[in-house]
Amino acid sequence: MARGGSKQVPALKAKPPAKEKVRRTTEPAKKDATAIGAPLDLQQKCLDLFREALKPTEDDNSEALQEVKTHLFNRDFAQAFGKESYLRAYAGRWSPSRALAYHQVLVDVQDEVLSTFGQTQTDGESVFRVVSIGGGAGAELVSLATWLRMESQGAIKPCRIMEKLHTTLLDIAAWDPVVAELQQAITTPPQLSAYASAAAREANEAMLAKEAYTVTFNQLDALGMTESQCKEFIGGADLVTMMFTLNELYSTSVAKTQKMLARITEASRPGSHLLVVDSPGSYSTVSINGADKNYPMQWLLDLTLAGNQKRSDGDDAKPKWEKIVTDESRWFRLPAGLKYPIDLENCRYQIHLYRRAAG
Repeated sequence: MARGGSKQVPALKAKPPAKEKVRRTTEPAKKDATAIGAPLDLQQKCLDLFREALKPTEDDNSEALQEVKTHLFNRDFAQAFGKESYLRAYAGRWSPSRALAYHQVLVDVQDEVLSTFGQTQTDGESVFRVVSIGGGAGAELVSLATWLRMESQGAIKPCRIMEKLHTTLLDIAAWDPVVAELQQAITTPPQLSAYASAAAREANEAMLAKEAYTVTFNQLDALGMTESQCKEFIGGADLVTMMFTLNELYSTSVAKTQKMLARITEASRPGSHLLVVDSPGSYSTVSINGADKNYPMQWLLDLTLAGNQKRSDGDDAKPKWEKIVTDESRWFRLPAGLKYPIDLENCRYQIHLYRRAAG
């Protein structure tokens, strides 16, 4: 979880964003996740990755999990993510269902996200580059691997757009061991029983080759990113994601979060995308002229990214981001037949996708 500091917020003076033409869904998505997302066997493989890498206990009331839950309830994130045992417990408990949900999100927006890929490539190699802010817990790591796996099998049309994928994970907690173990599980064939058949051994393979999927983890506070760090991490990205992270950042400091988004804007290249997924109905408190008022997270986000800004000559400047997908409430429902040591939950979320405009 990427976190920040104090809650001192200046008055917001920019104009609210003008109404934009976006692909919008007003009802929860009534789609068969198995049909349009990953096949059931691939979804099960995702869960198996977490099981093999993190070995979650079947006891949902284990001491580590109960302590993590208590710290999260008290919003004491430093304690909740302060021990490796807590990180492993958290990732083994909550990241698997999130990974499946995030994969569905990627499938839902892949037409938009991949439409400009290739136009931004300068190295002659089809490496799709993703930066996940607050993405240390493994859900983004595994969901992106599943997405690339489907693409390599021709399940994404047009197929073979991405030959390789590189993910940069940014998070304030020390998720290094969790990331390393999940990455190892993704790029290594699973261990088979000594009694496995010859056919099973021949068919046994890693989800992805090591050279096809590379991952870098950086431990840092997203709200403290400097301009040079933003350029380093964001400048070459095709997609930046903030999955269930932005509202927590706003809750820490609206001012610092707005500043972070402004730096991301300046560092992003035209044609790249910013994907925000968060809890529906998220609000943050902003102090304007000494009075506190709650604003929807979506409003604050649109204000910064797609709102009209003033140029130095006083005229309105064209927004630097185009909002191309938005939905205030969607559901990802776990399909029947999946197996995991701990009961997993369906996921309800809001989604907003922006494309960086030229200029």
